[in-house]
Amino acid sequence: MKAALYCRLSEEDRNKPAGTCDSGSIQNQKTMLLQYAMEQGWDVFDIYSDDDYAGADRRRPQFNRLLRDAQQHKFDIVLCKTQSRFTRELELVEKYIHGLFPAWGIRFVSIVDNADTASKGNKKSRQINGLVNEWYLEDMSDNIRSVLDSRRENGFHIGAFALYGYQKDPKQKGRLVIDEEAAAVVREVFTLFSQGYGKTAIARLLNDRGIPNPTEYKRRHGLRYRQPTKKNSTLWKYSAIADMLENEIYIGNMVQGKYGSVSYKTKQNRPRPREQWYRVEGTHEPIIERALWEKVQALREQRVRPFAEGTVGLFSQKARCMYCGYAMRSSKSRGKHYLKCPNRHVAKDACVGSFISVARLEEIVAAELNRMNADIWIRMSWPGDSSTAETWNRKKRGSRRTLRLAKKSWRSAGGDSGGFIWIR
Repeated sequence: MKAALYCRLSEEDRNKPAGTCDSGSIQNQKTMLLQYAMEQGWDVFDIYSDDDYAGADRRRPQFNRLLRDAQQHKFDIVLCKTQSRFTRELELVEKYIHGLFPAWGIRFVSIVDNADTASKGNKKSRQINGLVNEWYLEDMSDNIRSVLDSRRENGFHIGAFALYGYQKDPKQKGRLVIDEEAAAVVREVFTLFSQGYGKTAIARLLNDRGIPNPTEYKRRHGLRYRQPTKKNSTLWKYSAIADMLENEIYIGNMVQGKYGSVSYKTKQNRPRPREQWYRVEGTHEPIIERALWEKVQALREQRVRPFAEGTVGLFSQKARCMYCGYAMRSSKSRGKHYLKCPNRHVAKDACVGSFISVARLEEIVAAELNRMNADIWIRMSWPGDSSTAETWNRKKRGSRRTLRLAKKSWRSAGGDSGGFIWIR
């Protein structure tokens, strides 16, 4: 019998030495499971370990790898310390432990609470455990939200990391103090913008001088920040400069709660209306003087933005540069809208850049939709009823011509892959 061992911990052990090491609790779970498997005479297929993940998080990487391997029947048993290590959701208990696992020929065993799908008699106890775990999740979520909201209302900083330019006060929890090294960059950004420099130009200046962007700065200073590893992830971008110039935290006001969780069962967040934000003035020392802040805000209001009517562009977050993978940004010139790669100008050799007019891209997408429709018509149509064979063949030849032209236009724009439109 082959057993898959699954371990999980939702909060980091304080004695955890580094970001790539297992916490003490995870190590203890592994030891317990290995010993139990050895006593039962089971062979260990693999150990799946999710550290720093909640039991309601369905995006746990090792959890999902375990499910994929279970579906392929690479092992016979799933072994956990407790049922709650596998999941705290009653829905997933029913879906996997009582549903799919038996269908896949997989036995589920948890040591501490004696859950075992090979024993028909303890199904109700497993369901009760699942229900109790579900209640625990909901109550814990409500309690945590209440505490955090209270602290936000009183101007305390809530978050794993301080905003770039600040650091957490080691002497007082929830208070920010200025990080002079990063604050100097913040002051320079505001000053340059007040002197007429654009956001992309400012990003280029910082990148040319080798100044790390906020995420890279955190990493270099030993903060356990999960930074993306894709190309150009260490560079300053237009969006980083834009976000900085409108953030009130730099004038001493604590603004939080811009995003709220969709549900306690997921880490997914969504934007909240401005009137629901938590805004408390004068909670910490400002980096930017009020006069400079007001000048910058006035300049920001004067800048003409494409799609100023507030609508979201048709290709927003869908059109991406084929060379660097970054989302194309809209621009406007002589009344026409264009999409271009914002990385082209932020640093030397960052990207060769992509460029296309919105009108041209709309034509290409429309041609591709027509091609798809023509292709479906060719496959689904058949001569019959009032249609003669000659008429049907003529339509088919015309549809194939449309198909060839659409494919040619589609390739000229880069084509589609992975749910995005890739632009050369």
